[in-house]
Amino acid sequence: MSFKLINNLIIIPLEINGHKLSFILDTGVNKTILFNLSEKDSVGLNNVEKVSIRGLGSGEPVEALLSKGNDFRVKNILSSNQELYVVLNDAFSLSAKMGTTIHGIIGYDLLKDVIVKINYNSKRVTFYNPKTYKKSKCRKCEIFPLQFYRNKPYIDVKARIDTIKNREIAVKLLIDTGGTDAMWLFEDTKEVIKTPIKHFKDILGEGISGTIYGNRSKIPHVSLGKFLINKPTVSFLDATSTFSARQFKERNGSIGGNILKRFKIWIDYPNKTVTLKKSASLKDGFYYNMSGLHLIYAGQELVKQKRKTKLMDSYGNNQSNKNNIISFVDTYYYIFKSKYKIDRVVKGSPAERIGLLRGDVIKSINGKKAYEFELSEILHIFQTKPNRKIKMKIERLGVNSNFEFRLEKRI
Repeated sequence: MSFKLINNLIIIPLEINGHKLSFILDTGVNKTILFNLSEKDSVGLNNVEKVSIRGLGSGEPVEALLSKGNDFRVKNILSSNQELYVVLNDAFSLSAKMGTTIHGIIGYDLLKDVIVKINYNSKRVTFYNPKTYKKSKCRKCEIFPLQFYRNKPYIDVKARIDTIKNREIAVKLLIDTGGTDAMWLFEDTKEVIKTPIKHFKDILGEGISGTIYGNRSKIPHVSLGKFLINKPTVSFLDATSTFSARQFKERNGSIGGNILKRFKIWIDYPNKTVTLKKSASLKDGFYYNMSGLHLIYAGQELVKQKRKTKLMDSYGNNQSNKNNIISFVDTYYYIFKSKYKIDRVVKGSPAERIGLLRGDVIKSINGKKAYEFELSEILHIFQTKPNRKIKMKIERLGVNSNFEFRLEKRI
């Protein structure tokens, strides 16, 4: 089955009670959560009661509905009598942040009885019945045991951190396909896990319980068995943002999409193993947003588009290769295109220093209309080529202005 890969996240089609929706495939969750449901997406919830749930973030638990007796379907996989949590206040705004409609996240409920193969390069995910699955020989693969805690998979890896110089430490990490970053480490879960001197504070994302803050840095390397990953970006989080995650005392952090996408992966929940086979991208560099801008989808705008030039004769008829007197006629049409605005500006960043503000609407980037980009394409521009010049036209309170800055390497 094909999937969309946006910001290192896997987006799959999922049917709930016969209604087609888009979900993030997230090994980091043990509940299926729906948080973006419009009237047209109504799924007919069964046996509903009010509850509160808590996740990553520094805020309070959020109010939700718990619905029981639901049917989930992905391709030919049907799971009946499933629980579903519906977040009532969509402060998450994940669809806006990703530039495409995302209705929710699913993990354990889909994966618990299958073997799943994820090929990030071809953007395909395949589900196998463990009773009939025949494992092929793979000399370039490495198999790791998984430990489960509250139905979430954990893997033991080794990491070298600046604070311990040339030594590696063993860390237990959640395998988190729902995380966009390469790796998170929880400060002080081991004595040596501390933020390196060279770092900067940033917003890492949004959890169910609010905004997640942390310190972005890099470490010398991470070892997954025989696979060595050099200079990955790592975010260090304090106890406040990770209160609920620290309930598993052995956990030291997470390994996310920016590392996982460099492998073909077989995750076998029934037999508690994960198999990795490196891709050509394993040695690619690790980058981060060097602009200081966090953009979101801000609805649509009506855009005037030019059609291909037509050849018309004096009677207004289309002409081609005729010996008539002709005129070149331009015709136009209108179409709705995506609009983006600034959601957050990182303190001390190049964007903040030149005066860009939250709420500014992006009109163009380096001479190209903003609506000609996907949101993920803009992020890619911000993550590559330190010192690259960025020219932006923005609209603020109905007035267009030009701004210019350079991407700044901070770690």
